[in-house]
Amino acid sequence: MPLVLKQVEGVKAMRLASTDKTTEQDVVTPTLFQKIRQPHSNYLLIPSVSSENREYVPIGHMTSDIIVSNLVYSISNATLYHFGILTSTMHNAWMRTVAGRLESRYRYSANLVYNNFPWATPTDKQTQAIEQAAQAVLDARAQFPDASLADLYDPRPMPAKDITPEQLLLD
Repeated sequence: MPLVLKQVEGVKAMRLASTDKTTEQDVVTPTLFQKIRQPHSNYLLIPSVSSENREYVPIGHMTSDIIVSNLVYSISNATLYHFGILTSTMHNAWMRTVAGRLESRYRYSANLVYNNFPWATPTDKQTQAIEQAAQAVLDARAQFPDASLADLYDPRPMPAKDITPEQLLLD
């Protein structure tokens, strides 16, 4: 595969010419990405851009076998509490206030939105209530296994469980 070999040799040459110590060390593995950011545990997935029409940013609660792309942020070892706070009305109001924009869509940022979010110190009882609410969100999503997060967070109402399209028309 001469074209592939040419690309690999180009990566090796670029790494050899670099003044960055980490890049120089990675010259021995020119077929690998320099930085692999795939979490080794369950993680939260936050899209870097989300529609301004959504009431909530569709944050995923993912398993480590789902590969992270460069279009999302991931938070490793996040708990139900973290999921509950990040999917809350409070955090979404914060995001709408401080996030950048891509046209009119919200552009989530680790530095502006997440790192500057004023995390409270909850009591054990408050933490449990947030975790229960977070689990309720995950349970509600699980009722629609064929729906993507984009489908579930469409500005139109979330699909009603066990209601046929004909019943929706009658309502």
